[in-house]
Amino acid sequence: MESLPVAGPGAVDRHLLVVFGATGDLFRQKLVPALYHLVRQYNLADRFLILGVARSQMEDEDFRALSRVSIEGISRGQAQLGEEYADPGDWCDEALYFQSIGTGEAHAYRALRNRIERIEAAHGLSGNRIFYLALPPAAIGPTVRGLGASGLAHSAGWTRLVVEKPFGVDVESAVALNRVLHGCFDEPQIYRIDHYLGKATVQNLLVFRFANPLFESVWNRDRIDNIQITVAEAVGIGQRAAYYDRSGALRDMVQNHLTQLLSLVAMEPPVSFDAEAIRDEKVKILQSVRPLRPDDVVFGQYTAGQANGRSVSGYLEEQGVTPGSVTPTYAALRVFVDSWRWQGVPFYLRTGKRMHSRLTQVAVTFHGPPVTLFKSFERSGRQGNVLYFKLQPHEGFDLLFDVQKPSDHPQLDTRSLAFAYEEAFGSLPDAYETLLYDVMTGDRTLFVRSDEAEEAWRRYTPMLEAAISPHPYPAGSWGPKEAERLLSPRDHEWTVRLPDNGDPGI
Repeated sequence: MESLPVAGPGAVDRHLLVVFGATGDLFRQKLVPALYHLVRQYNLADRFLILGVARSQMEDEDFRALSRVSIEGISRGQAQLGEEYADPGDWCDEALYFQSIGTGEAHAYRALRNRIERIEAAHGLSGNRIFYLALPPAAIGPTVRGLGASGLAHSAGWTRLVVEKPFGVDVESAVALNRVLHGCFDEPQIYRIDHYLGKATVQNLLVFRFANPLFESVWNRDRIDNIQITVAEAVGIGQRAAYYDRSGALRDMVQNHLTQLLSLVAMEPPVSFDAEAIRDEKVKILQSVRPLRPDDVVFGQYTAGQANGRSVSGYLEEQGVTPGSVTPTYAALRVFVDSWRWQGVPFYLRTGKRMHSRLTQVAVTFHGPPVTLFKSFERSGRQGNVLYFKLQPHEGFDLLFDVQKPSDHPQLDTRSLAFAYEEAFGSLPDAYETLLYDVMTGDRTLFVRSDEAEEAWRRYTPMLEAAISPHPYPAGSWGPKEAERLLSPRDHEWTVRLPDNGDPGI
C-alpha cells in the first residue's frame, strides 16, 4: 500500500496567494512553514507569491522578518530538501508582501485590489488568485462580502477561496454561512479545509480499502462486529478558553474530524477516484446515519488529575472558563448507519481533552468464529481479529490474529502483522502541505462540500440542543466511566492500541 503523493513538480499554475489573518498563529505556525517546504521540495519558487493581509499596520520588510522567524522556528527536515532557498530569508524577501485591511471598510478592499493588481503586473501574473481566510468565524462573512463587493471574487484567471473550519456552530449557522459564500463565490471555487483530511494516513484509508480486495470483501455487517474511532488529546484547552467554552467537544472535534473519519471508513466505493465522486459517497453516508438519541451520547468534563507525569487543573479551573460551565471536553457516541452494508453494526466515536494519551485510531473488530473450537485452550492475549489504523502518532496499521503459543498445554496468543509509515517512507509531510498543494492544483477531493457540512450538522444539532450534562473524569484517564454504557448492551469494550508497548489497551 503506497502513500498518496503530496505533490509533484510542474503542476501548479503561477498565482498570487492572498492570506487574510497573516499575523495570526495559523499562518505563523502552519501555513508559512508549509509553503516554504513546498517551495524547496518541489521547486515552486516561481509558481506563486504571497500577499499577507491583516488589520495591523506593517511594512513588507517587517512581515518578511516575522515569517522568516516562524519558518526557522518550525521548519522540518532541512537536510531532505533541495539547496535552493536554503536560507528562508532569501525566499521571504522575494515572495512575501503585506497589505493592511484596517477595519475592513470598502476603501480598504479597493486598496487591496489595487495592490493585488500592481503585484501581478510587476511579476507577469495572469490573474490566478487564492484567497485563504485564516480568520476567526465571526470575520468570515464580512471578509467574503468585502471580496465580493470589490470585484475580487472573480478575475481574468481562476479564483479560489479557502475557508478554515468551523463551518458554522449548528445546522442553521452552517446554512447561513454557505448562503454568504455562495452570494459571492461559486461552489467549485470554495475549498472548506479540515486539516485532518490532509494527513497521508487518513487519505490511505481509501487506498487500504479500495486497492486491497482482501479487505474490501469483508468490509460489511457479515464480517465486522463494531468499529471504534478514537481521537484523544493529552493536552487541555490551553489559551483557547474564549473559543472552547462556547464550543465544546461535539462542535470542536466530532462534527468535523471524527465525522470525516466515519465517512471515509463507511463510504461505498466511488465510481471514480475524483473529487465529486468521493464527496458524493461521503454525503450518502451522512444521510444514512440514524438520528441520534440522548441515550446514544455521553459527555464528560475533565477534572484535576495527573497528565504527562504532572498535576494539572480541571477544566473549571482553567483561565478564562466561565464559572460553573457545563461545556463538555469529552464526547462519546454510538452511531448506526442504516445502509445495506452496515445495518446493525455500531460505530463508537469518542474524543476528549486531557485524556490518557495523544492518539488517533480506528479499530475495526471482526466477528469471532461461529463455533468456538478452542474453549479448552488457555489464552495469554486478547481474543479475536482487530484491525487498527494508527493515524497518530507512529502512523501505520496493526492486524491482530491468534496463534498457538508453544507450551506444555494448549495455549492461544494474539500477535500482529504491523506496518509503519515512517519505516517504509520516512517522515510524513504536514497536512497543510498536502492541502495547500491541492488548492494550488485545483484538486477538491480532500475538501468539504457545502451539502456535506450541512448534513453533518443535521446529525448533531439535536444533541447540542438536548442539554446533556457532562460527567466528570480525571485528567489523564480515558474519559468518564459512564461512556461504557454505550457499549455494554453488546458486551463490547473500548479498545486502543497503545504506541508505547504495542499492547491492546482498554
